[in-house]
Amino acid sequence: MEKLNINQWAEEDRPREKMASLGADALSNAELLAILIGSGSTKESAVELMKRLLADCNNNLNTLGKMAIRELCQYNGIGEAKAISILAACELGKRRQMESPEERPDLGTATRIYNHMHPVLQDLDVEEFWVLLLNQHYRLIKKVRISHGGITETSVDIRIIIREAVVANCTILAVCHNHPSGNLTPSKADDELTKTIKHACDLMRIHFLDHVIITDGQYYSYHELGKC
Repeated sequence: MEKLNINQWAEEDRPREKMASLGADALSNAELLAILIGSGSTKESAVELMKRLLADCNNNLNTLGKMAIRELCQYNGIGEAKAISILAACELGKRRQMESPEERPDLGTATRIYNHMHPVLQDLDVEEFWVLLLNQHYRLIKKVRISHGGITETSVDIRIIIREAVVANCTILAVCHNHPSGNLTPSKADDELTKTIKHACDLMRIHFLDHVIITDGQYYSYHELGKC
């Protein structure tokens, strides 16, 4: 039977496409390794080659990681560059096990939001608007600058905020921006923007925590004042 190239497989069976659509967890060890080496030989696909290699290692990644470059190069379809890629991936996996998970800051209060964002915003002479995407425990998933604007205001696209929230799979959302003038009083535009964000979050079933306005040494919290 003629061997099928990976490009001839159904799209859902190709390792790269499968990972993009289903995530890394859906792939076997052989498929993950096949992504690393990119191609196999004239006789077998990258996946088939990696299945054979793993079988010789009793399907144990620790055993694979102990192989030498010269041993890997004995397999038809694996040259020095591919062998190095395989061993580099094994080494990264080992180093990851040795490291502690990154601590996500707790941004569950306006004070914590201020302390986290003040160093980012304190020296700016124009307004910037940031969205803080949090998990259910108020831990920061990521922060995203939405806009960089003028001295007295900045333009904010609500669609971008919601898109970032959905992509990050956050359950709680807060926003903040600075007032370079040092005046903490929110503008009418700030009030309207806060209402619009709150409405969009309600529609998407995302908890809108707060809108914090930051100046050098002070903050204004819509949540603390019962305005959101």
